Amino acid sequence: MRVLVNFLLVFLFLCRVSAFSQNAFKIVPLGVKGGIDESNLSAYMLAPANSSNFVCLDAGTLHFGIEKAVEKGVFKAPAEQVLRKYIKGYLISHSHLDHLSGLIINSPEDTTKNIYAFSDCIETFKTRYFTWKSWANFADEGETPQLKKYHYKVLIPGNETPIENTEMSVKAFPLSHSNLTSSAFLVKSQDRYILYLGDTGPDEIEKGHNLELLWQSVAPLIKEKKLKAIMIEVSFPNEQPDKTLFGHLTPHWLMKEMDDLEKLTGAGSLKGFNIVVTHVKPPQSSIGRIKKQLATENKLQLNLIYPQQGKPIEF
Repeated sequence: MRVLVNFLLVFLFLCRVSAFSQNAFKIVPLGVKGGIDESNLSAYMLAPANSSNFVCLDAGTLHFGIEKAVEKGVFKAPAEQVLRKYIKGYLISHSHLDHLSGLIINSPEDTTKNIYAFSDCIETFKTRYFTWKSWANFADEGETPQLKKYHYKVLIPGNETPIENTEMSVKAFPLSHSNLTSSAFLVKSQDRYILYLGDTGPDEIEKGHNLELLWQSVAPLIKEKKLKAIMIEVSFPNEQPDKTLFGHLTPHWLMKEMDDLEKLTGAGSLKGFNIVVTHVKPPQSSIGRIKKQLATENKLQLNLIYPQQGKPIEF
């Protein structure tokens, strides 16, 4: 009997370890760059590992990115069906076009779903994008007539909001992006998390504390090994002057922020931690410099991941 009890205890422990090590999320990058390439701008489909109910983190490029994913065998359905059936809603970090133009352009072919964002971003949708002078009002608020395809969901900083028609929820946090407020999305599935940051400048340059407060919020999740990855921008190489960062990060400033995060999580706690580097701006020479500079300054031994359009990532 004692042997049987010990066997069962070991079996349950191994099951628990196996469950913990399993991937919790899948990410399909539809667009990974910042800058001028309209075919490859920030947009990431995110779902629990065992689900096809995705939310789209920003929506700079949709159709072209979905086609790339279909070509790579990620989806067995045509691109139009992926847009209409698999994407259940949009989390829009801020109102700049390179983070939402795909949503606007694809709206005639899309299906009814929610747009989640802070109130100032939603106000820009209402007054600048979904208007009859610039496009058409596919939402259920703003100018008339309203085509009522999209419903706005205003996110309140720090409040947990269910992402409808998915198994996920989200908390949004404000970020400073030069002359406007951007946002970070902490997405939860069961007891695992992904953190996605829209465009952001470093606290020291932006003269604020938004990143400091964000790191304080997620540090316990890193200690408990519940946060699977941070998706964060690095737009420019270190040669970019601080005065012309315009609310963006360089390799130096990213690693400075990661140093601040490690002070909250403990020495050595970020070794091997997943950092997905987003929003790298062309030209290719800058991208190469950014990768070299990040490798040189990666004293914390972070696991730096450079997403590729249409190629899935699992955590």
